[in-house]
Amino acid sequence: MASPLVPSALRAPFQGRTWRAFLFTLVGLPLSVVAFSLAISLTAAGAGLLITFLGVPVLAASLVVCRGFGAVERARVRGLLGADVPAPEPVRGRTGGPFSWMAAVLRSGASWRHLLYALVHFPWAVFSFCVSVTVFSVGWGLFTYPVWRWVFPAYLSQDGIQLYGDEHRALYVDSPFEVGVAFAVGLLVVLAWPPVVRGLTAVDRVLAAGLLGRGRLAERVTELESDRGAALDTAAADLRRIERDLHDGPQARLASLALDLGMAKETLARDPEAAAVLVDEAHGEVKLALKELRDLARGIHPAVLTDRGLDAALSAVAARCPVPVSVTVELPGRPVPAIEGLAYFTVAELLRNVERHARARRASVDVWRSEGRLMLQVRDDGVGGADPARGGGLAGLAERLRSVDGVLAVDSPEGGPTTVTAELPWRA
Repeated sequence: MASPLVPSALRAPFQGRTWRAFLFTLVGLPLSVVAFSLAISLTAAGAGLLITFLGVPVLAASLVVCRGFGAVERARVRGLLGADVPAPEPVRGRTGGPFSWMAAVLRSGASWRHLLYALVHFPWAVFSFCVSVTVFSVGWGLFTYPVWRWVFPAYLSQDGIQLYGDEHRALYVDSPFEVGVAFAVGLLVVLAWPPVVRGLTAVDRVLAAGLLGRGRLAERVTELESDRGAALDTAAADLRRIERDLHDGPQARLASLALDLGMAKETLARDPEAAAVLVDEAHGEVKLALKELRDLARGIHPAVLTDRGLDAALSAVAARCPVPVSVTVELPGRPVPAIEGLAYFTVAELLRNVERHARARRASVDVWRSEGRLMLQVRDDGVGGADPARGGGLAGLAERLRSVDGVLAVDSPEGGPTTVTAELPWRA
């Protein structure tokens, strides 16, 4: 990609995101003043009235107002700063009545975080407003000073911006040299304005994400619910695959075997030689059915993995792959069976992709432990272009790893080579 003709530092003062960030600081002050005033007034009144029952609804109303302000702030952060802050869980009473709802509001940690945001954000909004407006005014004012300097002699009866003045003398920015210096200083301040404004709004993003979003526990619960759904979908897909393999393979062969044996039984008395041929064919079908059942059982959970661990199991998978594969396993012990099985199937699926899609001449498998994590890496010198975002096997594999707090990283440029790294918890 060619570099732009105008450097980014010169383009920044005119970019939309800079002006949106500046608008964010301008709008934030009046909103924060209103929210701070309401939060302080209602909270103080509610706390003072807690000796009576009236303090409870007033305090709950204070938290509700803060939650409403939080919704406005999340929308403002999303619209002007481009940061999506997920809303916290809605408040739900246990019985559905008003008293239950008020109790739920008062028990909600998110409600108190919204109150804290209203209190903390006010002084920060004052500071960011003053800094951003000052830098903006000084920078753009001096930068454009040569354009509007004529206003002073025409309407104010002075030669230019007054830097100093008393009853004896006055100093104005009026000579060409001084105007040029003002222009240069203004240009420097204008170039410094975008990073200043973005730095100020970066703090707003942190405050909004930390106090107005979901708590860590709620995020973790949502994550686990999503992972559980992915795990259930994966398990259902595996069951459908096993059912399909049984139906298309051993089941069909066993049905053919029963038919051959039935025909052999009928022809045994009148044509023993034909019956022997049918029995011989049935014997071949039995051996094929047994092989397919063994392959299917190996696909569910290979015995060699249980007996001898990942090194032997992955070596067996590599030996069955038509592409030459080198396997290096350096582990101090064995992880829990569930992680070990998932690691095995991850490598098996990746080697299956190498066999079907990569058009590679060789591949390698490396397995090691790093700081409490089981690391898997499969490389090939194929054509590349693998992308989990397109769906398919890699996307399903990434979902399966994510369900156990694992990670799948794919580096596969067009033309190759491809490197797929999987990271799993050890959980020994």
